Amino acid sequence: MTLADELRIALDGKWRHVRDDARHTLPGLDLAFDHDLDLEAARQRTFDQLRLLIPTGIPAAGFRTAQGGTGDPGMAVTGIEMLAQFDLSLMVKAGVQWGLFGGAVANLGTARHDALIPRIIDLSLVGCFAMTETGHGSDVQSLETTATYDPATQEFVVHSPTPSARKQYIGNAARHATMAAVFAQLVTRGQSHGVHCFLVPIRDENGDDLPGVTTSDDGYKGGLRGVDNGRLVFDQVRIPRENLLNRYGSVDEGGAYSSPIENVNKRFFTMLGTLIRGRVSVGGSAAAAAEVALSIAGRYALKRRQFTGGDGSEVLLADYRVHQRRLLPLIARAYAYRFAQNQLVARMDRMQTTDDPDPLQQRELESRAAGLKAVLTWHASQAIQEARELCGGAGYLAENRISTLRGDIDVFTTFEGDNHVLLQLVAKELLTAYAHEVGGLNPLGMVRFVATTVADEVRERTAASQLIQRLIDARPGDHDLLDRGTQLELFEDREQHVIETAARRLQKAAKADAAEAFRVFNNAQDHVIRCGRVHIDRIVLEAFTAGIARCEDADAADLLRQVCHLYALSVIEEDLAWFMGHNRLSDQRAKAVTSLVNRQLEVLRPHLLTLIEGFGIPESTLGAQILLD
Repeated sequence: MTLADELRIALDGKWRHVRDDARHTLPGLDLAFDHDLDLEAARQRTFDQLRLLIPTGIPAAGFRTAQGGTGDPGMAVTGIEMLAQFDLSLMVKAGVQWGLFGGAVANLGTARHDALIPRIIDLSLVGCFAMTETGHGSDVQSLETTATYDPATQEFVVHSPTPSARKQYIGNAARHATMAAVFAQLVTRGQSHGVHCFLVPIRDENGDDLPGVTTSDDGYKGGLRGVDNGRLVFDQVRIPRENLLNRYGSVDEGGAYSSPIENVNKRFFTMLGTLIRGRVSVGGSAAAAAEVALSIAGRYALKRRQFTGGDGSEVLLADYRVHQRRLLPLIARAYAYRFAQNQLVARMDRMQTTDDPDPLQQRELESRAAGLKAVLTWHASQAIQEARELCGGAGYLAENRISTLRGDIDVFTTFEGDNHVLLQLVAKELLTAYAHEVGGLNPLGMVRFVATTVADEVRERTAASQLIQRLIDARPGDHDLLDRGTQLELFEDREQHVIETAARRLQKAAKADAAEAFRVFNNAQDHVIRCGRVHIDRIVLEAFTAGIARCEDADAADLLRQVCHLYALSVIEEDLAWFMGHNRLSDQRAKAVTSLVNRQLEVLRPHLLTLIEGFGIPESTLGAQILLD
């Protein structure tokens, strides 16, 4: 095998067989987006392509065997990621049907709902996931849609009481869905029990709205033309009592409410935690799209020549230092994020195939998924835009894919959670030591439960594996910046300092009134979000380090070490002001960071094509005309 093959094996992770099957099967399904289609034709083509995926086993993998699936959550997520290499509209459409809608039924429902799963898998039941409202997107606990129980008829009455209660941006809602998983405030006997999920039929077999349901179309968007996003409004729509997905809350015939989880906040976040697969898929798919764009830009840089060099011949773009500066650090991050994503998917798979998952590990998984989704989707936006510019005017042509990827990826930083809100969620968990009493992103709850022993909590949670700790302990006394232990120690030290200082700021408001507590929190919010970002940076570096240790080929492992150096140094360089301002790097060592980054560019330039091929995206499936000229 070639060195590129060995890199691909290392990057493919535990579900390498799924990626290999996808590389052989998906190109033959003609999944590339067709720019000549109008909006309606593009939507229909994407929907028709969903049926082609059923024989691959990807749709069934996300459901338990008792429900009619094959019980392989890792395969389900990996399969969705592979779709992102072809068309993000198809990836989103598949994610809505089998991940969000199907996931809601499978994970929030009970045995009485299992009969729906085979119909969801084979598309005889097409659904949508109706959570976001015009008035509330990130703040799901404040949704306005209500589902009020009527004991006289044993039905829930689903209603949109205000214009801002309209369900908005809902994938599949404009055309194809016949049922919606609707998140609404459950009301019975005059009391609200918080947000629950209900199955609400919205269209008949002819595609017409059912009585009381009004659907409308979001129309043209900045991208994702193959996805029919729409709006839903409910006017006293009656559904059977059994349409409540009742794993975490039930209403009996007489209207009495019961739940295995008494605390409202804990119940709500336990419910949302079961839907984590969607967030994991969004981050991984964004990273996969970035790999496509970087592959196109990298291959183009190895073909395109411009301006005469010292020997009188035109110079390859890839040989210009500025071009390397723009491209290679993004490739290094793509490698780092793939290792981190692989680790996340493996943890998610373990949690979702365990009968009795540990609650703390579940919350840590949710926190990691939130943080990685934010970082990976931001990376994808940056990488795809840079790839567009690296290809010049050619990068703007639809025939070269990158401009389409740019439009499609834009919303990934928003759906499945606004990225800044997600990093605040990560920070909340870190700062409160995963306190059960803290619910949501309520700043008052956060400041009043900030752990007084946060330093110890952080050290315990960041306790490295034996491998990482061994590298840190073995770092040289001169703090060589090309030593992995030194890099790991810098990342860990930064995380601890940022979290500890944020905690001290918030602890000042622990006993303050509501107004003062909010003021303290609001003034420290940028610091709070920074906690989440530096935490994820550390996790990514450790995942990369662990991935190198698992690589069985010595030459591939050596090259990965060089790529990891570039990742670590580029992160340090990006935050050089912090490292200098907090006396972690002297002026001299800070200057050395930039020199070392340039050194790594020289080391990696001869391996540019190998690194691109390591992503495992065949040139024939990139679909960029500039690579064929």
